[in-house]
Amino acid sequence: MAISWPWTTKQKSKILWLDLGDLGDLVHPNGPHEQWQDHGLGLLRTILHQNGVLTDLASTRAVTSWEQLSNQVKSYDTLIMNVRSYTFPVAYKAAQIFKKMNPNGTILTGGMHATVARDEMEEIKEFDKICQGPGENIIVDLVKDPSAFPRVIQGIGAKSMAEWPTIDRTLWPKPNSWKTKRKFNWPLEPECGWGPGPVVTILTSRVCPWQCVFCNENSYIPNMGRRPVEAVIEELNYLDDKYGVGSVVIHDSMFFQNPRWLREWIDLYPRKANKIWPYWAAGRADTVRQWPDLFEALIRETNWKTVSIGFESGSDRILRLLNKECTEEDNYFAIDLLNKLGDELEAKGQEPPKFWSNIMLGIPGESHEDAFKTMRMLKRMKRVFPSIAFYAPYPGSALGNQLIAEGKSRMSKDNYHRFPDDEKVKGVDYHFYRELLAGKYDSEIYGGQNGSGYGSDLYEGALIKA
Repeated sequence: MAISWPWTTKQKSKILWLDLGDLGDLVHPNGPHEQWQDHGLGLLRTILHQNGVLTDLASTRAVTSWEQLSNQVKSYDTLIMNVRSYTFPVAYKAAQIFKKMNPNGTILTGGMHATVARDEMEEIKEFDKICQGPGENIIVDLVKDPSAFPRVIQGIGAKSMAEWPTIDRTLWPKPNSWKTKRKFNWPLEPECGWGPGPVVTILTSRVCPWQCVFCNENSYIPNMGRRPVEAVIEELNYLDDKYGVGSVVIHDSMFFQNPRWLREWIDLYPRKANKIWPYWAAGRADTVRQWPDLFEALIRETNWKTVSIGFESGSDRILRLLNKECTEEDNYFAIDLLNKLGDELEAKGQEPPKFWSNIMLGIPGESHEDAFKTMRMLKRMKRVFPSIAFYAPYPGSALGNQLIAEGKSRMSKDNYHRFPDDEKVKGVDYHFYRELLAGKYDSEIYGGQNGSGYGSDLYEGALIKA
């Protein structure tokens, strides 16, 4: 009996939604993060299906070659893709394949890159329609009759996440190997070291209101009302009843904002959730310092076990350059507070909270001493998952746009990939940073002392996509 790879399902629609990511991430993934699901895809496919517009699904992450993808995209009239900057090269290649297999087919694109790099999107002749901004209130009409719209379309979003339907998670792509399927717990997601599986990834807010110059989120979509606390808890309880929840990842760019919402979370989550599941969520050092009692209550009462903070740098000079609106003092306040809370909980026999510490190196203008200060700051954290990245000049961000205009960016439609060892900016001494992470400068950083448990092996392994 002939066996085809990847396994395919019978075509049910003439409309195909293509999930984007690196080839093979759902077959032989390098790590759990590559397997996380696209909430934009989930939301918009849910809206389409609820309005009677059915779509089939394929994924570049579920194949290991472009030839396999070619077999999956043929015989469709319409292709839909949610394009982020780091998936732009994959979308470009997939579009070429789709048009080759379906010369009269129509390709509909949207997503962050459509907004922050409209010119790059328009250069791709295969992209028939380009939707900028949010798509939830336009997607149905656009897919039903693309010819009624111009090539570049302004999306229409909801005023509040309360207007969103609950995502049908069975509309997300499945893992595509026996090994991956055993660990994935689809339609929930795989354990990644932050808490037990199965994992629920969820959004409670959209868009961070700060204006850091390395981030392009504010240029993509306007702020919107936060999802009601009770709705978040109801969805978690439903997923637990149906699939069994082990832990939660709150994918908000900034969870620790809006004190009124957070106080309601502190009140309702412990009382109304099936369990007080441990969760990962993001905050800022300056708001931790501004609302320390609120932060402490979240840690103690709601099982916030992995605290993601974008410290970025341990140098005031670089923090100002990044328009971070945080200081070295803010960073150390947050570090010392979580260290103290961790010590207290550990003394009581409870699991202490840990930092997921976002650190940025290779920032244009950063001196060796600035980088040393960042590493000293990282050493101050007693319990930490270091997440270290080389700065990447994405379009739509203030600093990214400046470097692109000056011809200093090494990123393009062919290499927007976020691989850790990519050299992303001309003029940056990446050799120094590799030696820094390998421990060559430990004596300069620690004053002759070693890393006290935070050795070079950990730092080299912590270099991630960015």
